[in-house]
Amino acid sequence: MTDTEDFVTAARTFYDTVAEDYAGHFRNPLAARPLERALLGAYAEQVGPEGTVADLGCGPGEITAHLAGLGLSVYGLDLSESMVAIARREHPALRFEQGSMLELPLTDGSLAGIVSWYSSIHTPTDELPSLMTEFHRVLAPGGRLLLAFQVGDAPLRLDRPWGRDVILDFHRRRPEQMAELLSDAGFALRSSTVRERVEAHGESTPQAFLLAQKKA
Repeated sequence: MTDTEDFVTAARTFYDTVAEDYAGHFRNPLAARPLERALLGAYAEQVGPEGTVADLGCGPGEITAHLAGLGLSVYGLDLSESMVAIARREHPALRFEQGSMLELPLTDGSLAGIVSWYSSIHTPTDELPSLMTEFHRVLAPGGRLLLAFQVGDAPLRLDRPWGRDVILDFHRRRPEQMAELLSDAGFALRSSTVRERVEAHGESTPQAFLLAQKKA
């Protein structure tokens, strides 16, 4: 098994195991988060309803549904079969598929937008260039990418969450590091937003949101 297969398998197993716990714990993830709602609203306005947007690493589909409510033609994709099943159950009017962000089942230039909402955080640092290249490949010229992630240097390891017998690393990143990777992949950075942690939300680090555009 290759290193890529190792971390993909670990992430799939983790989320298949905790899917119902996760969905219950993170229900209504945008409640009491006005900045995040504003950023998603601005993103939706810039992308518009004409092209297709993919919510990659969609989990139980809450962000996908929010984007659909903003008028986007959006669907969700997730590595975990269990997460996809929950998303389809909770949002039956929307489309959800199982797949890997590193090998998207899409033709070149087929998307108007990509949202990666805390879904790149399990990708090891040495795999991030490949991930950004794949995002760039499937976006049409002028297409927009929205990344959300936790800020920091050391990963957070979750060991046996909700009493389940699984373990997974959650990688924190620096916005300047991610911006450089985006530039190297052919993106132009359009905005970089960082907000401080909110202890009431259970956050231990600041949160970052980068909006980038594929160069025409």
